[in-house]
Amino acid sequence: MPDTTSGFSADERAAMRQRADELRSTKGLRGAARLAKEFEACVEVIDALTGTDKEVATALHRIVAEVAPHLEPKTWYGFPSYAREGKVVVFYQPAAKFGARYGTVGFQEDALLDDGEMWATSFAVIEVTAAAEKNLRALVAKAAG
Repeated sequence: MPDTTSGFSADERAAMRQRADELRSTKGLRGAARLAKEFEACVEVIDALTGTDKEVATALHRIVAEVAPHLEPKTWYGFPSYAREGKVVVFYQPAAKFGARYGTVGFQEDALLDDGEMWATSFAVIEVTAAAEKNLRALVAKAAG
């Protein structure tokens, strides 16, 4: 039997399993019940983080609520994420998730960040400062539309 796990790290396979669990947890739910379940899952993921990861995820959660309240909190591969019409726009990838040096705030293709022929879609955040929050606010506001 072929090895179907080759090419993916244990952490990547765990993230894929986590995504499958996320989809199963909201199967059959619609409307407000689905949104409530996804919101709860997002908050639980943030609450489980520690250190800088928790600080950044908490700040991002607050910023989205303030500047883009139409984005819906959810989890996506175990990351706290925020979606428009079911499609993830912005998410936080904690450093601890893959043993990285820093966590990143990332933007998916449905983010409205297009700027000419090239633009950034991921930003390393090593500390929550007033300047970092100002930058995140501007990015989230633009991405959310």
